[in-house]
Amino acid sequence: MFDDFSFDDFWKDSDYAREQYVEAPVTPKLLRSVEKKLGFRLPAAYVALMRSQNGGIPRRTCFPTREATSWAKDHIAITGFLGIGRNKTYSLLGDLGSRFMQEEWGYPTFGVCIANCPSAGHDMVMLDYRGCGPEGEPAVVHVDQELDYRVTFLALDFETFVRGLVDESTYDTSAEDLKVALRTIEQGRFSTALTRLLALSSAPDEHERVLRRLLGTIATQKGYFALHADPLSHLVYDLLFSLFVAARGARTPETFLEAYPDLLAFGDGEVKTGGYAPAFVAEWMKERLAGGQIAEREGSLTMSDAHRAALEAQLATFR
Repeated sequence: MFDDFSFDDFWKDSDYAREQYVEAPVTPKLLRSVEKKLGFRLPAAYVALMRSQNGGIPRRTCFPTREATSWAKDHIAITGFLGIGRNKTYSLLGDLGSRFMQEEWGYPTFGVCIANCPSAGHDMVMLDYRGCGPEGEPAVVHVDQELDYRVTFLALDFETFVRGLVDESTYDTSAEDLKVALRTIEQGRFSTALTRLLALSSAPDEHERVLRRLLGTIATQKGYFALHADPLSHLVYDLLFSLFVAARGARTPETFLEAYPDLLAFGDGEVKTGGYAPAFVAEWMKERLAGGQIAEREGSLTMSDAHRAALEAQLATFR
């Protein structure tokens, strides 16, 4: 297995990888329990990779394709391999692991979700057991949630997939993509729903200017435009919530969470992420409610005075 292949420089180390992906070393007992829960025998090559490090972010993140996907015309990209375990967010049985993506996001049950992609859940790399049965050697496929879960063949087996990964520089258009994203954030139309919220706010021009600068800062720091679970993304959620309740009110958390996709994730505007992970926004709301920053008052949700003041102070840096 993996003859003449070195794992010495395979993994990219970072605090984020260790916190979100890297599980404790694989043991036979852990492997058996995870396979039993998944209902599939994991390929020997997958287990071998996880024995080198149990989950994480590889240095080479791109794999060539013969057909276009929602990511690119000639390749897909991954952000991390799910480890064998249940303790980390991005492990096979973690909070955002394989079972979660199948049960909550509707991914196919013909196999196992093994690698995340940059779309925050809107495409995944999976092991496909349809041709071999749950005990056999699965193929590796890309599943595109954005295209009605379209399946794109990648490799006959997992070892071939790992060996075929190439550095992102092979397809690097990030500099030009970032320029386009920043230009769109600066000049593009917001969605109709967000435009209405801004128009009804206490200072429409100022709020629009602050939001555009905040989104531009996020895109610059990430190298692409996306909202996740980081502090600046939470600042965006806070601002959108503040605008939303001022214009429309919100009786329950679901009122805002259900409206969110039309504001910045999708909507009919030009400034949008094109995808989002509902769990990120839901977790932000849960944290705000638990901390008292958002609370129910007279039958509707509102932001506490202290948190509103803190929000204004943070947003002032983007004026």
